[in-house]
Amino acid sequence: MKRNLILVAVAVAVAACKSAQPAAAVEKPVAEETSASKIITGHYANLKDFKTLSIKASAKYKDDNQSQSITADIRVRKDETIFISIRFLGITMAKALITPTEVKYYEKLNSTYFEGDYAKLSQWLGTELDFKKVQNLLIGQALDDLRKGKYAESVENNLQKLEETTDRTTKKIFYFEPETFFVNKEEVSQPSQRRSLEVNYPGYTKHATMSLPSKILLEAVQPKGKTNISIEYNSVSFNEEISFPYSVPEGYERVEIE
Repeated sequence: MKRNLILVAVAVAVAACKSAQPAAAVEKPVAEETSASKIITGHYANLKDFKTLSIKASAKYKDDNQSQSITADIRVRKDETIFISIRFLGITMAKALITPTEVKYYEKLNSTYFEGDYAKLSQWLGTELDFKKVQNLLIGQALDDLRKGKYAESVENNLQKLEETTDRTTKKIFYFEPETFFVNKEEVSQPSQRRSLEVNYPGYTKHATMSLPSKILLEAVQPKGKTNISIEYNSVSFNEEISFPYSVPEGYERVEIE
Protein backbone atom coordinates (compact mmCIF):
# COMPACT_ATOMS: atom_id res chain seq x y z
CA MET A 1 0.00 0.00 0.00
CA LYS A 2 2.97 2.30 0.57
CA ARG A 3 3.49 2.91 -3.15
CA ASN A 4 -0.21 3.09 -3.85
CA LEU A 5 -0.67 5.88 -1.31
CA ILE A 6 2.22 8.00 -2.56
CA LEU A 7 1.07 7.60 -6.17
CA VAL A 8 -2.37 8.81 -5.18
CA ALA A 9 -0.81 11.63 -3.15
CA VAL A 10 1.24 12.90 -6.07
CA ALA A 11 -1.62 12.51 -8.51
CA VAL A 12 -4.51 13.89 -6.42
CA ALA A 13 -5.79 17.14 -7.85
CA VAL A 14 -7.85 20.24 -7.11
CA ALA A 15 -11.57 20.58 -6.75
CA ALA A 16 -14.80 22.48 -7.32
CA CYS A 17 -15.75 25.33 -4.98
CA LYS A 18 -18.93 24.87 -2.90
CA SER A 19 -20.40 28.05 -4.32
CA ALA A 20 -19.41 27.30 -7.90
CA GLN A 21 -21.73 25.59 -10.35
CA PRO A 22 -20.66 23.51 -13.38
CA ALA A 23 -21.14 25.35 -16.64
CA ALA A 24 -24.35 24.53 -18.46
CA ALA A 25 -24.00 22.03 -21.26
CA VAL A 26 -23.67 23.71 -24.62
CA GLU A 27 -23.02 22.45 -28.09
CA LYS A 28 -19.32 22.07 -28.68
CA PRO A 29 -17.83 24.34 -31.33
CA VAL A 30 -16.25 22.64 -34.32
CA ALA A 31 -12.48 22.69 -34.07
CA GLU A 32 -10.59 24.23 -36.95
CA GLU A 33 -6.87 23.83 -37.43
CA THR A 34 -5.19 26.58 -35.43
CA SER A 35 -1.55 27.59 -35.18
CA ALA A 36 0.45 26.17 -32.28
CA SER A 37 1.25 29.68 -31.04
CA LYS A 38 -2.44 30.60 -30.86
CA ILE A 39 -3.30 27.41 -28.97
CA ILE A 40 -0.47 27.97 -26.49
CA THR A 41 -1.34 31.63 -25.97
CA GLY A 42 -5.00 30.73 -25.45
CA HIS A 43 -4.13 28.00 -22.98
CA TYR A 44 -1.99 30.23 -20.76
CA ALA A 45 -4.61 32.97 -20.84
CA ASN A 46 -6.66 30.65 -18.61
CA LEU A 47 -4.03 30.71 -15.85
CA LYS A 48 -4.82 33.28 -13.16
CA ASP A 49 -2.68 34.25 -10.22
CA PHE A 50 -3.34 32.89 -6.74
CA LYS A 51 -1.36 32.58 -3.53
CA THR A 52 -2.83 29.53 -1.85
CA LEU A 53 -5.28 26.75 -2.60
CA SER A 54 -7.04 24.50 -0.07
CA ILE A 55 -8.85 21.44 -1.40
CA LYS A 56 -10.98 18.55 -0.20
CA ALA A 57 -11.03 15.67 -2.68
CA SER A 58 -11.89 12.00 -3.05
CA ALA A 59 -10.17 9.45 -5.24
CA LYS A 60 -10.34 5.85 -6.39
CA TYR A 61 -7.23 3.80 -7.05
CA LYS A 62 -7.08 0.58 -9.05
CA ASP A 63 -4.22 -1.61 -10.24
CA ASP A 64 -3.94 -5.22 -11.41
CA ASN A 65 -4.17 -6.51 -7.84
CA GLN A 66 -6.43 -4.22 -5.82
CA SER A 67 -8.63 -1.14 -5.64
CA GLN A 68 -9.28 1.34 -2.86
CA SER A 69 -11.09 4.62 -2.20
CA ILE A 70 -9.59 7.48 -0.18
CA THR A 71 -10.22 11.11 0.71
CA ALA A 72 -7.56 13.79 0.62
CA ASP A 73 -6.83 17.21 2.06
CA ILE A 74 -4.60 19.12 -0.40
CA ARG A 75 -2.98 22.46 0.37
CA VAL A 76 -0.93 24.42 -2.13
CA ARG A 77 1.22 27.51 -1.69
CA LYS A 78 1.84 28.46 -5.30
CA ASP A 79 5.33 27.62 -6.57
CA GLU A 80 6.51 26.72 -3.05
CA THR A 81 4.78 23.85 -1.26
CA ILE A 82 2.19 21.12 -1.83
CA PHE A 83 0.87 19.25 1.20
CA ILE A 84 -1.39 16.18 0.93
CA SER A 85 -3.02 14.22 3.74
CA ILE A 86 -4.70 10.96 2.75
CA ARG A 87 -7.45 9.31 4.76
CA PHE A 88 -9.02 5.88 4.53
CA LEU A 89 -12.30 5.33 6.38
CA GLY A 90 -11.70 8.62 8.18
CA ILE A 91 -8.25 7.64 9.45
CA THR A 92 -5.13 9.48 8.30
CA MET A 93 -3.02 6.89 6.49
CA ALA A 94 -0.33 8.98 4.81
CA LYS A 95 0.99 12.50 4.39
CA ALA A 96 3.17 14.03 1.68
CA LEU A 97 5.10 17.31 1.58
CA ILE A 98 6.40 18.40 -1.81
CA THR A 99 8.68 21.36 -2.55
CA PRO A 100 10.67 22.35 -5.66
CA THR A 101 13.69 20.45 -4.35
CA GLU A 102 12.33 17.59 -2.24
CA VAL A 103 9.61 14.97 -1.93
CA LYS A 104 8.69 13.66 1.52
CA TYR A 105 6.00 11.27 2.64
CA TYR A 106 5.18 8.86 5.42
CA GLU A 107 2.56 6.13 5.71
CA LYS A 108 1.17 4.52 8.82
CA LEU A 109 0.40 0.99 7.63
CA ASN A 110 4.05 -0.05 7.50
CA SER A 111 5.42 2.81 9.66
CA THR A 112 7.78 3.97 6.92
CA TYR A 113 8.81 7.30 5.41
CA PHE A 114 10.61 8.57 2.31
CA GLU A 115 12.73 11.67 1.76
CA GLY A 116 14.43 12.40 -1.55
CA ASP A 117 14.41 14.27 -4.81
CA TYR A 118 12.28 13.68 -7.89
CA ALA A 119 14.64 11.25 -9.66
CA LYS A 120 13.41 8.02 -8.03
CA LEU A 121 9.79 9.09 -8.14
CA SER A 122 10.11 9.96 -11.83
CA GLN A 123 11.67 6.58 -12.56
CA TRP A 124 8.89 4.78 -10.72
CA LEU A 125 6.06 6.74 -12.38
CA GLY A 126 7.59 6.34 -15.81
CA THR A 127 7.79 10.04 -16.68
CA GLU A 128 10.06 12.93 -15.70
CA LEU A 129 8.52 14.75 -12.76
CA ASP A 130 9.22 18.01 -10.93
CA PHE A 131 7.36 20.38 -8.65
CA LYS A 132 6.00 22.52 -11.46
CA LYS A 133 4.53 19.51 -13.26
CA VAL A 134 2.79 18.29 -10.09
CA GLN A 135 1.35 21.77 -9.55
CA ASN A 136 0.26 22.00 -13.19
CA LEU A 137 -1.48 18.64 -12.88
CA LEU A 138 -3.43 19.93 -9.89
CA ILE A 139 -4.70 23.09 -11.59
CA GLY A 140 -5.37 21.71 -15.07
CA GLN A 141 -2.39 23.21 -16.86
CA ALA A 142 -0.26 21.36 -19.42
CA LEU A 143 2.42 19.36 -17.63
CA ASP A 144 5.21 20.90 -19.71
CA ASP A 145 5.84 24.59 -20.34
CA LEU A 146 4.56 24.66 -23.90
CA ARG A 147 6.26 28.00 -24.55
CA LYS A 148 9.64 26.25 -24.50
CA GLY A 149 8.93 23.47 -27.00
CA LYS A 150 8.22 22.94 -30.68
CA TYR A 151 4.97 21.33 -31.76
CA ALA A 152 3.08 20.11 -34.79
CA GLU A 153 -0.57 21.18 -34.68
CA SER A 154 -3.61 19.34 -36.04
CA VAL A 155 -7.25 18.56 -35.23
CA GLU A 156 -8.27 15.16 -33.84
CA ASN A 157 -11.72 14.16 -32.55
CA ASN A 158 -12.73 17.83 -32.59
CA LEU A 159 -9.84 18.76 -30.28
CA GLN A 160 -6.83 20.96 -30.97
CA LYS A 161 -3.78 18.68 -30.88
CA LEU A 162 -0.16 19.61 -30.24
CA GLU A 163 2.52 16.95 -30.63
CA GLU A 164 6.07 17.68 -29.54
CA THR A 165 8.58 17.29 -32.36
CA THR A 166 11.96 17.61 -30.61
CA ASP A 167 12.21 14.65 -28.21
CA ARG A 168 12.83 11.34 -29.97
CA THR A 169 12.74 9.15 -26.85
CA THR A 170 9.63 10.52 -25.15
CA LYS A 171 6.39 11.14 -27.04
CA LYS A 172 4.26 14.02 -25.73
CA ILE A 173 0.82 14.93 -27.06
CA PHE A 174 -1.56 17.58 -25.72
CA TYR A 175 -5.25 17.94 -26.63
CA PHE A 176 -7.20 21.16 -26.03
CA GLU A 177 -10.84 22.21 -26.14
CA PRO A 178 -11.29 24.24 -29.37
CA GLU A 179 -12.89 27.33 -27.84
CA THR A 180 -11.45 27.63 -24.33
CA PHE A 181 -8.05 25.95 -24.89
CA PHE A 182 -8.48 24.04 -21.61
CA VAL A 183 -6.48 20.81 -21.56
CA ASN A 184 -8.75 17.89 -22.42
CA LYS A 185 -6.09 15.17 -22.44
CA GLU A 186 -2.32 14.77 -22.38
CA GLU A 187 -0.22 11.73 -23.15
CA VAL A 188 3.41 11.06 -22.25
CA SER A 189 4.94 7.80 -23.43
CA GLN A 190 8.27 6.05 -23.83
CA PRO A 191 7.49 3.31 -26.37
CA SER A 192 10.91 1.68 -26.16
CA GLN A 193 10.39 1.12 -22.43
CA ARG A 194 6.66 0.35 -22.72
CA ARG A 195 5.76 3.12 -20.28
CA SER A 196 3.03 5.74 -20.62
CA LEU A 197 1.02 8.23 -18.61
CA GLU A 198 -2.35 9.57 -19.77
CA VAL A 199 -4.18 12.39 -18.01
CA ASN A 200 -7.81 13.18 -18.89
CA TYR A 201 -9.84 16.23 -17.81
CA PRO A 202 -13.52 15.45 -18.61
CA GLY A 203 -14.68 18.91 -17.57
CA TYR A 204 -13.94 22.19 -15.81
CA THR A 205 -15.74 24.35 -13.28
CA LYS A 206 -15.59 28.14 -13.28
CA HIS A 207 -14.65 29.76 -9.97
CA ALA A 208 -14.32 33.40 -9.00
CA THR A 209 -10.51 33.14 -9.04
CA MET A 210 -9.99 30.78 -11.99
CA SER A 211 -11.42 27.72 -13.72
CA LEU A 212 -10.29 24.36 -12.39
CA PRO A 213 -10.84 20.74 -13.46
CA SER A 214 -14.00 19.16 -12.14
CA LYS A 215 -12.53 15.66 -12.47
CA ILE A 216 -9.19 14.07 -13.34
CA LEU A 217 -8.58 10.58 -14.70
CA LEU A 218 -5.07 9.13 -14.79
CA GLU A 219 -3.77 5.93 -16.34
CA ALA A 220 -0.16 4.84 -15.90
CA VAL A 221 1.10 1.83 -17.85
CA GLN A 222 4.40 0.07 -17.24
CA PRO A 223 5.72 -3.42 -17.97
CA LYS A 224 4.73 -4.46 -14.44
CA GLY A 225 1.10 -3.46 -14.93
CA LYS A 226 -1.50 -0.71 -15.25
CA THR A 227 -2.70 1.79 -12.65
CA ASN A 228 -5.88 3.89 -12.87
CA ILE A 229 -6.78 6.81 -10.62
CA SER A 230 -10.09 8.68 -10.70
CA ILE A 231 -10.25 11.92 -8.70
CA GLU A 232 -13.41 13.81 -7.76
CA TYR A 233 -13.36 17.38 -6.44
CA ASN A 234 -15.50 18.31 -3.48
CA SER A 235 -14.49 21.79 -2.26
CA VAL A 236 -11.87 24.48 -2.87
CA SER A 237 -10.95 27.79 -1.27
CA PHE A 238 -8.43 30.30 -2.59
CA ASN A 239 -6.00 32.67 -0.89
CA GLU A 240 -6.67 31.72 2.73
CA GLU A 241 -4.09 31.20 5.46
CA ILE A 242 -2.93 27.57 5.37
CA SER A 243 -0.48 25.41 7.32
CA PHE A 244 1.49 22.27 6.49
CA PRO A 245 1.32 19.94 9.53
CA TYR A 246 3.97 17.41 8.51
CA SER A 247 6.18 15.55 10.98
CA VAL A 248 7.36 11.96 10.70
CA PRO A 249 6.26 10.00 13.79
CA GLU A 250 9.00 8.64 16.02
CA GLY A 251 10.16 5.12 15.25
CA TYR A 252 9.30 5.10 11.52
CA GLU A 253 11.78 3.43 9.15
CA ARG A 254 13.22 5.29 6.19
CA VAL A 255 12.77 3.56 2.82
CA GLU A 256 13.90 4.04 -0.76
CA ILE A 257 11.69 3.92 -3.85
CA GLU A 258 13.09 1.17 -6.09
